[in-house]
Amino acid sequence: MRTSQLLIPTLRHPPGEADIISHRLMTRAGMIRKVAAGIYTYLPLGLRVLKKIECIIRQEMNRAGAQELLMPILAPADLWRETGRWDFYGKELLRCQDRHARDFCFGPTHEEVITDLFRREIRSYRQLPLNCYQIQTKFRDEIRPRFGLMRGREFIMKDAYSFDADEAGARRSYQKMYTAYERIFTRCGLTFRAVEADNGLIGGSMSHEFMVLSETGEETIVYDERSAYAANVEQAAVPPPSDEDHAALLPLETVHTPGAHTVQEVCASLRVAPARLVKTLLYQTPAQEIIAVLIRGDHEANTTKLNRFCGTEGITLAQKDVVSNLSLAPVGFIGPIGLTGIRIVADHAVKAMRNFVVGGNKTDTHLIHANWGRDFAVEAFLDLRQARAGDPSPKSDSRLQEAKGIEVGHVFLLGTKYSEAMQATFLDASGHERAAVMGCYGIGVSRTAAAAVEQNHDDKGMRWPVPIAPFHIHLLPVTASENVLTTAGMVYDALTGAGMEVLWDDRDERAGVKFNDADLIGAPFHLLIGDKGLAQGIVEFKRRDTGDVVNLPPNEVLPHVQSLLAAYDLPNV
Repeated sequence: MRTSQLLIPTLRHPPGEADIISHRLMTRAGMIRKVAAGIYTYLPLGLRVLKKIECIIRQEMNRAGAQELLMPILAPADLWRETGRWDFYGKELLRCQDRHARDFCFGPTHEEVITDLFRREIRSYRQLPLNCYQIQTKFRDEIRPRFGLMRGREFIMKDAYSFDADEAGARRSYQKMYTAYERIFTRCGLTFRAVEADNGLIGGSMSHEFMVLSETGEETIVYDERSAYAANVEQAAVPPPSDEDHAALLPLETVHTPGAHTVQEVCASLRVAPARLVKTLLYQTPAQEIIAVLIRGDHEANTTKLNRFCGTEGITLAQKDVVSNLSLAPVGFIGPIGLTGIRIVADHAVKAMRNFVVGGNKTDTHLIHANWGRDFAVEAFLDLRQARAGDPSPKSDSRLQEAKGIEVGHVFLLGTKYSEAMQATFLDASGHERAAVMGCYGIGVSRTAAAAVEQNHDDKGMRWPVPIAPFHIHLLPVTASENVLTTAGMVYDALTGAGMEVLWDDRDERAGVKFNDADLIGAPFHLLIGDKGLAQGIVEFKRRDTGDVVNLPPNEVLPHVQSLLAAYDLPNV
């Protein structure tokens, strides 16, 4: 493809709202253009990347036995009401009405639609297992769409849904998808980890997120290299401390701590370490119940784990006025001693403590030498805190390490949550009616493209992995001399004739402009043809990722490129 014939409106400077690398570079390289908040047009270069990712996904999903179909983006509200998600999903669900005032939504996910299809078409266990997928535009009305393709409102997603006769079959389907995802992201040329995750609004009993590792990632994961254990910090289990404080219990004392609201301020006032303080956090459930959570001063509470303990979703910190009414003290001075009518639960680490500091439930007051059991009762000791680097691994005797990641895929074992709600049943071998056991599996196609940029770039531009690059080779004539252009045309014909993807910068521009745009666009290989090199019978072949240069005779370019590309399992777009 010639640059002069392709819409590639490169920019020197990114738009002001572009906060992250992928947004800036993909906009500057003419790959995407904003239409509205969180909604983008994919220009030719950007679309080429998406199509390659889609092709890899299709090949691996088909290999795993899944069947492609296409469901409508609009779903009737009646289906969502059957599962209760019409009201539960919240404002992210974009709702609309047709001319007959019937309610619909723009599908952010398609569990209801696919389950409705199953209950209409599947009758017998002989038709199972079944796994269907689609690649389709989705819409979620994010309250703050930002970061370009990383958190848009409209995005391209692959979503798959499996139906099995029993739990064992569902786990086999889950493992097939897990393996397929490993192959997909490996073939995309990405460095990633599969981590244990919370099921969240989707529901179900088990899930894994696939995280592209990147220093710019929004998610934090912890992992244990010895056992291959990995989880996001919301899901990661923290074992109880192996050692406990067995010091003698000291008398409870009241101390004056004027203006000491935060852990740091209290510790400075009392000259104690944060690990000697216990925070009392008041949470409110959707049913308006108040729960007091006790966390060690140097730890952070984990609402995902608290939601799981309470069997609900949507637990939030209680508002300041609620806190003051319950404890007669402002935030920062709340403590468990004297709290009445409130459930008190504590993290495992608190159980191992003795003679610690707590809030005094009175302004500018704390209590020292507090002890659970003697001074206050705890309903249950649980894993309620956020994991972090240095915590003991739940799978080995080593310590967890920490990394940043970008979620690009998620697999869920759903169980019968949707099939029971929608009566999606089949007849088993004994003629009994049973609900199908389901799984669902998503990949953010457009998000994967952005994550690839976050992981592969430098200060000059993008460095696309070979399998998903918009073009393999960027052909750059340095001058417009007859010899240079003739050689460029000969090499271009040889490469494209052999099936190579070549972007030929045939513009009447200075060499510096061409080089800058080539670095920005980030094709894996650059081929520079100039008069000086041709005078010596060579052209310059450069790797974009390493900067390594090889000088080749023009007629050796094709076999050299073929040998390089042979190392990759390229999509056949």
